[in-house]
Amino acid sequence: FSASIDGKDAKALTPEKGVRAGTLDDLHNIPGMEQSIMIQMNKRDPQFFDPYLCNIATGELKPLYANKENFEGGITDHTGLIRIATKTDGTDQVLFHRATEEEPFKEILRTSFKDSFDPMFFTFDNKNVFASSNLNGRDKRAIVEYDLATNKEVREIFANKDYDANGLDYSRKRKVITTASFTSWKSEEVHLDEITKARHEKLKAKFPAYEVYVYGENDEENKFMVWVGNDRMPGKYFFYDEAADKTEEMATLYPWLNENDLAEMKPIEYKTRDGLTVHGYLTLPKGREAKNLPTVLMVHGGPWARDIWGYDSEAQFLANRGYAVLQVNFRGSTGYGREFWMKSFKQWGLTMQDDLTDGVQWLKKEGIADSTRIAIYGGSYGGYATLAGITKTPELYACAVDYVGVSNMFTFMKTVPPYWEPFKKMMYEMVGDPQADSLLLAAASPVFHVDKITCPLFIAQGATDPRVNKAESDQVVEALKARGVEVQYLVKDNEGHGFRNQENRFEFYGAMEKFLEEHIGTKPVAVKG
Repeated sequence: FSASIDGKDAKALTPEKGVRAGTLDDLHNIPGMEQSIMIQMNKRDPQFFDPYLCNIATGELKPLYANKENFEGGITDHTGLIRIATKTDGTDQVLFHRATEEEPFKEILRTSFKDSFDPMFFTFDNKNVFASSNLNGRDKRAIVEYDLATNKEVREIFANKDYDANGLDYSRKRKVITTASFTSWKSEEVHLDEITKARHEKLKAKFPAYEVYVYGENDEENKFMVWVGNDRMPGKYFFYDEAADKTEEMATLYPWLNENDLAEMKPIEYKTRDGLTVHGYLTLPKGREAKNLPTVLMVHGGPWARDIWGYDSEAQFLANRGYAVLQVNFRGSTGYGREFWMKSFKQWGLTMQDDLTDGVQWLKKEGIADSTRIAIYGGSYGGYATLAGITKTPELYACAVDYVGVSNMFTFMKTVPPYWEPFKKMMYEMVGDPQADSLLLAAASPVFHVDKITCPLFIAQGATDPRVNKAESDQVVEALKARGVEVQYLVKDNEGHGFRNQENRFEFYGAMEKFLEEHIGTKPVAVKG
């Protein structure tokens, strides 16, 4: 979508149904491109994306070329020309390069998907490229400069021994690298030039209790938009005039929230049964003693993603209702290096699930969780982990909430979107091959083990979900009803993989609140018998 500066003239730039669109380059500071952006769409072929030049004022779309080489991604240089293209070839990641628009793309680098080489942007002379890489025997990703002519890494810009380096920024005016970033228990920046470092220190002094990030600047780089926030404050945006050293508040996210009413999110860590250190977060209800609390284990989706410290609306919602909230970056969660990620391969329902179980046991041992009032909740993979938890360790949970979760590993592997087709072999190696690993996937599919479920279950499902077919949830509901196990089922016909409609979200969270209150409550429940 685009709109004029006064908010009028809003228009959809890519209104086609059944088409996925994304931005390739905002073409900022490129002469003649002041009203244009470069986008990509899978309009010609649902499996592959073609680049288009889009005029944001008129909505006019101009195809740049038909991507008949079936590249999956592209990186532009500082003139707006796509110079690097990427493709997945089974389980290999392949990098292509061209020096000019007239030349064809040529393969320059082929790596296993277990290796990482992600180009970020070109050097300022448009010859080399900066990339996030774990090549050359690294476990953690580093930021490197790569020579495209010789196909060699020429220098390491930044690395952290414990976490993947995942970001790099630069001054468009001064043509220097300014900031590298990584995520430990929170997002962290390392300032690589003195001007940026001094600016950050000035801003941090103005907002000492908060995280501070520059989110935009004018072309002269003397006026900035700054985000300020923390785990209890979703964020405020300030306009910063560097010459005058003055800030002016421009916008507050969720202004109806008072940060003094919200709960702290604290980083935690524990050892799993096989000796792995797992990190996570604990949000405790404000004003209540951290002892024998009703608890919700909230599992992130992905699963190759991670939870991060900061304002989390779901954690705050649950803590506000009196629940302790545990979030775990189980094995396979990203940002902790290659080895930690690869420990998740073909471990759905196995060691990945054990990490979650061990987190709950740790919380019980600490005396924080009431062992009779623990719930498990998650969406997508988190929904899968919910179902896996109440089939593998049914005695651990008093109730469960599955939000668009996978229940059948076979149908999950079959319902792959067209643009994921090139990644299928990789998915087979990471999750399991439906034929070669059929016994593994059957054992890991909660739908085949619903006879183990004893606790009340609430399922929320979108009828048009392309990733988790509605039939997966239907099967679980029907099997539980046949056995007389309490199951609550919320289906929305106008939703896909996760609820987007605001009214549907209100209904879901309202129903979840009542469900949790009924089964693990914020007041101690008398034990029968």
